[in-house]
Amino acid sequence: MLLSPHGIGIGTLAQALRAHGVDATACSYSRDVYSYLSDICLKLNEHPYKEREAIRKAFFHEAMNKYDIFHFHFGETFFTDKSDLKLLKDRGKKLIVHHNGSDARLLSVARSFHNPYVLVKQNWPEERVHANMRLLSAYIGHAIINDNELMPYVKPYYQHIHVVPYAINVRPIVPHYPSPEAKPLIVHAPSHREIKGTEYVLAAIDRLKRKGYPFRFKLLENLPHHQVVHLYKQAAIVIDQLRIGTYANLSIEAMAMGKPVICYIRDDLRGTFPRGLPIVSANPDTIFEVLKDLLNRPSDWRKLGEEGRSYVEQTHSYEKVAQKLIPIYEQL
Repeated sequence: MLLSPHGIGIGTLAQALRAHGVDATACSYSRDVYSYLSDICLKLNEHPYKEREAIRKAFFHEAMNKYDIFHFHFGETFFTDKSDLKLLKDRGKKLIVHHNGSDARLLSVARSFHNPYVLVKQNWPEERVHANMRLLSAYIGHAIINDNELMPYVKPYYQHIHVVPYAINVRPIVPHYPSPEAKPLIVHAPSHREIKGTEYVLAAIDRLKRKGYPFRFKLLENLPHHQVVHLYKQAAIVIDQLRIGTYANLSIEAMAMGKPVICYIRDDLRGTFPRGLPIVSANPDTIFEVLKDLLNRPSDWRKLGEEGRSYVEQTHSYEKVAQKLIPIYEQL
C-alpha cells in the first residue's frame, strides 16, 4: 500500500503498519522539513514544471501497477484535478482519504462551535473545501480523521468515517522530564504562524520578560528535525497551537519527551479524547495568564511530563494506531 503525498503522518503511519507486517510505503511528492520520514521523495519542488509533471505521471503509473491500497492525505491525490481517482477505481484499487486540517475545516462551521480564534489557510477557502470533498467522496467511501474536531466538516460527505489518532514511535524516544531550574527554556515551533497563533505567543513572552520572569525562549522555525528534537530535550515547557482547539504532532512529540505542553483544547472536545489528556489549554486571550501560572508551578512540570508520556504511550504508539488502521483497510 502507498501513503502520500506529504507530511510527517504518512511516514509515521507507514512505519507503524510495517511493524505489524503490512507492506506500506510513504511517498512525499516534495522535499521539505516534513518529508524526513518518507521512504520515497519525488522532490517535485526541485524541478521545472514540465519535468515535475513528467515525474508525477511516471510515478503514478508505476504506483498503479505496484500498490493495491492508496491512502491519500491532506485532500490531495496524484493529480490536482483528481483524474487519477477514476483510473485507480477502474483498476480495482482500494482508496481511502485522510483529512488533517485546513483541507476539511470550514470557518463558518468552526465559528458555530463558539471558537472565535479558529483560522483556516487562505489557499483552502470554503468553496474549494466543498468542491474537493465532493470530488473525493464520489470515488472514496472511507475517510480518516485524527480526532473529532474535523467530524462536522467531513460527516456530510463520506459513507464511513474513522477516528484514528496520530502515530508516533515512542520506544526510541527517551523522556527528559523537566526539573525546576533558575532559567527554564520555553519553545514554540509553528508550522504556520497565523494558524498556530504565534503572534500571541510572542506577545505573552515579551510581556512576561518585561515583568521580570526569568526564562529563555526559542522560536523553532525552518530547522532540521534533529535540531528541533535537540531543543525539545532542553525545554521545560512546549507551546503548540492556540487557535484550532485540538493538538497535533508537535504536542505528541513533546509529550513523548516528557514535556508539559500548552495547546488550545476546545472545552466541548476534551471529553472526546481518551482519558488522561494532560495538555494545559490556552487560547489567544489566555496564553499570558496560563503561561505565567505554569512558570509559577515548577514543581508540577515533571508530573505533567510523566502524564504526557503515559498518554502518548496509551494513545499514539505505533501498536495502538496500527491496531485501529488494519481493520479499516480490511473494510475497503
